[in-house]
Amino acid sequence: MLKLLIGCLGISGLIYLALCGWLWQRQRWLMYLPTLAIEATPDAVGLFYEEVWISVTSDQPGDQPGTLHGWWIPSEQPQSLTFLYLHGNAGNISTSFNLDRIRHLHALGAAVLMVDYRGYGLSSSPFPNEARFYEDAQAAYQFLHQQKGVDPRHLVLYGHSLGGAIAIQLASHRPQLAGLVVESSFTSMEAMATRSGYNRLFPVRWLLTQSFPSITRVQQLQVPVFYLHGLADLSVPAEMSQYLYEATASSRDLWLVPNADHNDIAILAGDEFEQRLSQFLSDHVLVNQAG
Repeated sequence: MLKLLIGCLGISGLIYLALCGWLWQRQRWLMYLPTLAIEATPDAVGLFYEEVWISVTSDQPGDQPGTLHGWWIPSEQPQSLTFLYLHGNAGNISTSFNLDRIRHLHALGAAVLMVDYRGYGLSSSPFPNEARFYEDAQAAYQFLHQQKGVDPRHLVLYGHSLGGAIAIQLASHRPQLAGLVVESSFTSMEAMATRSGYNRLFPVRWLLTQSFPSITRVQQLQVPVFYLHGLADLSVPAEMSQYLYEATASSRDLWLVPNADHNDIAILAGDEFEQRLSQFLSDHVLVNQAG
């Protein structure tokens, strides 16, 4: 019986280690949920757009030069602000949520560039990881600066959820940016992973390869930041935006929206959504440019 028990424990241990190895290897496929098919284009929300293709290179071993697919929505107003919109972990730029966001940003009189990361939509492979997200955001930034002539002092980053963490990383290296808007984002991937069901069974802290340490990076920000988060968010708790706000070194605002979930802040807030964004730009962004 003792030998049988030891054998069963040994087999169980091997199975557990195999599951840990699977989780370590496949975690990106659990975190990132890209779709390839394009559902709609900006003209579905009444916006004129230009299709753009952006070259991106990688420092990661084995990666070949790639291409990002995106849409450039010019402003009808001269010398306007420009938004670089970075979407979340699922879908692609063509989802109704993302198109609705750029409609609101364009309504503020701004130009908008929205891009798909590698592995999403019509952008090239490979499958995304944390480093590639940062490289893709940097490539989009360089495109705006070099190809569209956008002065970084007139550029605002807008990131939703995972896109917020990507935007924070880019802004931490670009102190000359006009501003940063972070919607429904998290403090770190570790903090999110420890809230998942996997944490009950596996040592997720030790298995995690994707970090996104936003809570540390916001302490070095020099650009004004606007955090917004729904108080009924079931995907990312609103307290995470509160923590990011409190840790941010630069000027910042925080708007916690009652009853709003992860993707419906603009729907529930109505006109107040654009009013709050406009107020942030007036209070922190445009006044800095005038100075």
